[in-house]
Amino acid sequence: MRISKSTIVSLLALLAVLIGIPLALITHETGRTGQSVGEYLRRAISKAGTERPLKATDVHVPGEKIEFLEKIPIGDPVGDTKPWITHLTIVDLDQDGLKDIVVCDAKRNQISWIQQNPKGTYHEKKIGSQVRGPAHVIPCDIDKDGDLDLLVAKMGMIFPNNDKIGAVVVLENKGGGQFTNRVLADRIARVTDVEPGDLDGDGDIDLAVAQFGYDDGEIRWLENKGNWQFDSHNLLNLSGTIHTPVCDIDGDGDLDIVALVSQEWEEIYVFENNGKGKFKPNMIYGSTNEDFGSSGISVVDLDLDGDLDILYTNGDAFDYIPPGPRPWHGVQWLENRGGLKFEYHRIGDFPGAYFANAVDVDKDGDLDIVVVSAFNKWDDPGAQSMIWFENNGKMGFTPHDLASDPTHLLVLDTADMDGDGWVDFVTGGMHAYPPFDRMSRVLLWRNRWPERKAGVKEKK
Repeated sequence: MRISKSTIVSLLALLAVLIGIPLALITHETGRTGQSVGEYLRRAISKAGTERPLKATDVHVPGEKIEFLEKIPIGDPVGDTKPWITHLTIVDLDQDGLKDIVVCDAKRNQISWIQQNPKGTYHEKKIGSQVRGPAHVIPCDIDKDGDLDLLVAKMGMIFPNNDKIGAVVVLENKGGGQFTNRVLADRIARVTDVEPGDLDGDGDIDLAVAQFGYDDGEIRWLENKGNWQFDSHNLLNLSGTIHTPVCDIDGDGDLDIVALVSQEWEEIYVFENNGKGKFKPNMIYGSTNEDFGSSGISVVDLDLDGDLDILYTNGDAFDYIPPGPRPWHGVQWLENRGGLKFEYHRIGDFPGAYFANAVDVDKDGDLDIVVVSAFNKWDDPGAQSMIWFENNGKMGFTPHDLASDPTHLLVLDTADMDGDGWVDFVTGGMHAYPPFDRMSRVLLWRNRWPERKAGVKEKK
């Protein structure tokens, strides 16, 4: 019996999905390259078969593990769907003195609020109307009415797409837990970050916007003209921008924009502000490895010397078939040496490192680093999804394992959630690829270090 060409293509497509190639990626790549579905799948599957087999040196070798975390699912359960939590942030949204969590759920196309109750329990509820492909959410009183609104970066579609489907959305806080969606910019390349700050020194809040796009992207800032009207100013035309934190990185009294550009660029820029909303681009770091896998930056005074440094992870693997870690994945920091000069320091390797927070985990007076992984070698049961690098006080870092279950942790935030004086962690799971045996949605990791110090038996 002869098998038809359409049947062969269907079987190839099924095989592709089974080895971890999303249908959205297949559709995009065939359109972009002009290949037929069959030709694209033949090449993709043949490349997947050339990956070298697992070696003993690839298997996770555990280091010292300091047990001090209690893992607690909060908000809605995993349920029947595979969670896609693309971002979360800890904030006291209702200003009742208790820290809550705001979540971007790209599977539900929804922003939700995990509200903490006085007894330390949590309840999740949807806020505003749907936002397709939410990638990032930041609290900010953008209308200066005394409550916190939410700035949302809308990708429109999480997987590769060149269409102008992105938007900058504000969930305006109307009080009483009610939020109304306002679109400030739409029909633009997929938006991955929106960060607030008074960029032109006129007293209102402007926005720095990262447009990842795919082949075409952009960095821009939106000038607040009042009454929810914004003028757009282009800063750079490059695809792949992930984050655009706003800060005074050169210490001259005005707000600059730091931008991480991924894909084949793998660069970090500082857009230096002249104080009046005019920006000069300065590339402060660029990797020679086009597959470096830039995944996140945060701005923090890591060495506590009074200026702002940049904490930087590289562990992205969305473009690989199948997705997985690479030997160069890990964590580094760029030390601010003044005059927009930065010195590169490698902190340590961590396969699939996706985002890092600098925080004093052990309360010894310096900043440690907590990191999550979205793309470790999950067929190794010891492969870690979260680790921390302990700071010895002299900017030397020792890695410690934290968790191998769940897998695919894309995002992390840290704060003292229970008021005991010790920082806790909150993580979100992004389960777009197999395996699906250790899934999570939103987890609270309570810091039990005081019990550990007191000799209380740790929870396993």
